[in-house]
Amino acid sequence: MTGTIVFDPLLPWAVIAVFAGLATLGVVLALWRGLSGWALRALAAVVLIGALTQPSYQIEDRAPLSDIVLMLVDQSASQSLAERAGVTEAAATTLQARLAGRPNTEVRRINVGDGDDDTGTLLMSALNAALAEEPRARIAGILLLSDGRLHDLERAPDLPAPMHLLMTGKTTDWDRRLIVRNAPAFAILGEPVTLTLMVEDEGAAPAALSTTLEISVDGGEPQVFTMPIGEAFDLPVPLPHGGRNVIQFTVPEAEGELTDRNNTALVQINGVRDRLRVLLVSGEPHAGGRTWRNLLKSDSSVDLVHFTILRPPEKQDGVPVTELSLIAFPTRELFLEKIEDFDLIIFDRYKRRGILPAIYLDNVRNYVEQGGALLIAAGPDYASADSLYRSPLSTILPAEPTARVLDQGYRPAITDLGRRHPVTAGLPGEDTWGRWMRQIEVTPGSDAEVVMSGVDDRPLLVLDRVGEGRVALMASDQAWLWSRGFEGGGPQLDLLRRLAHWMMKEPELEEEALFAEATGQTMRIVRRTLSETVGQVTVTAPDGSTATVTLNEVSPGRFEALYEGSEIGLYRLAEGEQTSVIGLGPAAPREFEQTIATGDLLDQVIDTMRGGTPRLEDGLPTLREVGSGRPAAGRGWIGLTPRNAYETRDVTQTPMLPAWLVLVLASVMVIGAWLREGRS
Repeated sequence: MTGTIVFDPLLPWAVIAVFAGLATLGVVLALWRGLSGWALRALAAVVLIGALTQPSYQIEDRAPLSDIVLMLVDQSASQSLAERAGVTEAAATTLQARLAGRPNTEVRRINVGDGDDDTGTLLMSALNAALAEEPRARIAGILLLSDGRLHDLERAPDLPAPMHLLMTGKTTDWDRRLIVRNAPAFAILGEPVTLTLMVEDEGAAPAALSTTLEISVDGGEPQVFTMPIGEAFDLPVPLPHGGRNVIQFTVPEAEGELTDRNNTALVQINGVRDRLRVLLVSGEPHAGGRTWRNLLKSDSSVDLVHFTILRPPEKQDGVPVTELSLIAFPTRELFLEKIEDFDLIIFDRYKRRGILPAIYLDNVRNYVEQGGALLIAAGPDYASADSLYRSPLSTILPAEPTARVLDQGYRPAITDLGRRHPVTAGLPGEDTWGRWMRQIEVTPGSDAEVVMSGVDDRPLLVLDRVGEGRVALMASDQAWLWSRGFEGGGPQLDLLRRLAHWMMKEPELEEEALFAEATGQTMRIVRRTLSETVGQVTVTAPDGSTATVTLNEVSPGRFEALYEGSEIGLYRLAEGEQTSVIGLGPAAPREFEQTIATGDLLDQVIDTMRGGTPRLEDGLPTLREVGSGRPAAGRGWIGLTPRNAYETRDVTQTPMLPAWLVLVLASVMVIGAWLREGRS
């Protein structure tokens, strides 16, 4: 039971203060005039003013509440290093027993693991959640059993009681880690990417000046270099191919270091071409010639060299040769000296007219066999006696003309093979495509792939691989009708871009491909093929274990499956002759970026309530009671602040004087003052 006097004024305190001032002024005036009843007047004023404040005697029935100690136990991945997990659990068990043995004390243990999606140790988030569930007035102390490596310090709350970090780890711990900076998501092929690497030793590391560095691209045989320790090192890395390049950097584990999980870094860079250099040779002006030029010039990544033959040699009109063009046609320079500079050569309705000698066309054939790309947009010229097929190019062209030109309307269609081929698979709006009005009848070669058909299912778009290069034949010169919107048009831009990228060997347009797309620790395995079935994919994890994954067909020629990686690192995929590598997770898990135990990160938070950061290797500190605002840690001890919290069960209020008594007292004193002064 506790008793206190409380006031519940009938009027605002300011009004009561005014009345008190007036009463005081009246008493002073009576005293100045020498009235003998001034004392009684003063007592009457006190009674009346006191009655306005309405004092009461309050009695509370209180029940004491226990103090609460929050104990956050760090069970994140970095706490699994060395002996930290065992030391932490033993300390937590002992502390819990000691606190439970203290009178009027409760313990709330909160286990804190790794955050989702590699967000690290979220100690302050867990502390905020715990404080939200408990009355802050009952918190006597906060104990953190951790290595001090947290990743949400910005969420630190205002502390209601002293906080202490009971730090795991040893003063002799040390670790070596590999840091990779300036790793872009994309890089240009042919230009080295400069990555900044650094090997850093932390903690009580032994003296060392250098270490070895292994670099492996796409899981291949690593190259070994010597690298200084503690110094940033710029390393130029050329990308070997387009698409995703997985580069793995590894520093060997040193004797005595805490972990090798941060000795490896994975960098995934997509290789892209800077510019696509295209040589377009138009054999004669026609309605679709300008369409080819506009299409290629609309892409800022394309460098186009375009020549159109306006007058065939057989035409004799007396115009001097020097006036036939603005510049001379540099055939020798283009087809002998600089042909290797082009990524793609397009012959649009071109036929043999003596402008390009056979030796030049033979050089084009060699260019394709050595890895170049050739596209033939065929018109009636391809069916004539002067067809390019009647030249040295015949050995690399995918289809032979029958000399028949089909002048009739037809709607281009994707073949069964084309529905699986990445060039034509999934082209939008096939049912609404407009018609073309001409097709050249051709007979495809035995190894050619017919992905589009025209009149009576005759081959329209034929693809083939020749040596290291690729060739495509469009057996019509009517594709421009799509760009003009004739009868609804069609996806000319999509088709020609895909065709160009396939000819440039872009990985995403390969017919036979195995790759994976990573989201966190989950990968989507994709197998693209022209076959109707595929085998199981063998997945080799970073630790060498293997698993087989069955793929399901999600669209013609595309098979997929989801696979959950058990750990962060490089995974190898294999299915038949197709192989691929992919990295899951960051270069190193956030928990292992820095592993040396420290109290520096939490010092500013702990100092606000004068807490401490003792090391558990020095023994478990004793517990003391300290007053609020007093130092809460010392040599071998940490303090808890008793809160003396209570719960009020019942409240009783009794007026100090009943109203009738106030009236009687005030009346008696006023009348007494009047009678006394009347006798004077």
